[in-house]
Amino acid sequence: MKSRRLRAYDRNCLNGQAGLIGVDEAGRGALAGPVVAAAVAARSGFYDTDWCKRNASRINDSKLLSPEEREDLYSRLRWLERTNRIFIGVGVGSVKEIEEHNILGATQIAMKRAMDEILSQAGISRHDPDPLFAETASSSESEERLSQWIVLVDGKPMRTLGFKHHGIVKGDSKSLCIAMASIIAKVTRDRQMMALDCQYPHYHFASSKGYATPLHREAIIESGPTPIHRSLFLRKILEEKTDDEQVEFGFDEIDQRLTS
Repeated sequence: MKSRRLRAYDRNCLNGQAGLIGVDEAGRGALAGPVVAAAVAARSGFYDTDWCKRNASRINDSKLLSPEEREDLYSRLRWLERTNRIFIGVGVGSVKEIEEHNILGATQIAMKRAMDEILSQAGISRHDPDPLFAETASSSESEERLSQWIVLVDGKPMRTLGFKHHGIVKGDSKSLCIAMASIIAKVTRDRQMMALDCQYPHYHFASSKGYATPLHREAIIESGPTPIHRSLFLRKILEEKTDDEQVEFGFDEIDQRLTS
């Protein structure tokens, strides 16, 4: 089964390391709202637990799950977090940061924030000790370090992400820890967009989640963008609106006469 391959993939990646950290994002291609990243850390022993053996078969790329399945698995993953079986970190790249740093930059900001939360919760140090002081190290000797973990990020590697990682194209359908991160990121962002739907009900954020659905596009054309829309993503839609207005007022006919 494919789901069993997700667990097997992670077990093969461990290679004697302390554990795996999977990182994924949600909302990168949306027209509105933030981009949300999640990181899920699982120690090597997690993959041999009864829970993992029984439940890993249900976990998959969040896009392939129904909303009900995602919500149920989200609750189960949060339970694992509360019982210290996994660690979960979430980071957000705001609309302002998307405008300032473009979507790739904002995605990396969100991923860094998710990683920082993971490292803080799990007590993992980002830096290895200075070899010059290795002999005199005391409490730091037992400190777990990021170099003892393998970080898997969905997609291609990112040069300026700020931590060593392996980019896995379509990783959310290959790796269990990335798939878990994809569920956390997706549900977290969906809930945020549903809350924004109460503030901007005309834009159908509860159903579109900010993506370019027909109803969402129509609302943008009719009423213009809101403060939570990504202006760089709206150029094509707003150009279509301008073209439609020119046709409505006969400007296209005037242009044809002037150029004929």
